[in-house]
Amino acid sequence: MHFYQPSQGHGLPHDPFNAIVGPRPIGWIASQDAHGVLNLAPYSFFNAFNYTPPIVGFASLGRKDTVRNIEATGEFVWNLVTRDLAEAMNASCAAVGPEVDEFALAGLDTAPSRVVQVPRVAASPVAFECRVTQIVQLRTAKGDPVETWLTLGEVVGVHIDERLLVDGVYDTAAARPVLRGGGPADYFELGEKFQMRRP
Repeated sequence: MHFYQPSQGHGLPHDPFNAIVGPRPIGWIASQDAHGVLNLAPYSFFNAFNYTPPIVGFASLGRKDTVRNIEATGEFVWNLVTRDLAEAMNASCAAVGPEVDEFALAGLDTAPSRVVQVPRVAASPVAFECRVTQIVQLRTAKGDPVETWLTLGEVVGVHIDERLLVDGVYDTAAARPVLRGGGPADYFELGEKFQMRRP
């Protein structure tokens, strides 16, 4: 068995932690600042955390525009990344200033939400409209603050393309969701691996 203590390094070419906890759903988070400037960013640390009420969350390594926007407005939208949208998602992770609209950068149209003010990705077949419940700065076991913020939001509206409802049951495979792997460029489509390099 390869054993290591994370505080002392893993001794491998690439940190295995992300690969072990994976593949993970992608948190493709739409937000807007107090002036209405849009932001769209993918987060690889994303998941669902509660069933009733439904609560989803993502962790931002660094206090990025998305977290600041959500703090200002209290709202965000999660958008499902499908295989057809993978390249656009990848384009939206470019390191750009807060004045840049990543919807436009990635060539994506917006669609209005029904409960929150933040728009969603029009081409995404599933979206969750969310209202923030907590923003928590993570801490180490010793209590030292980590430069990572966990944002949790209650899902207050759900959009599903009716083509993905088969006899009233959501067909996960038919949506072709993209999942994040652990390597520096690894993604999966329900078990089928493909690679993309970040811009």
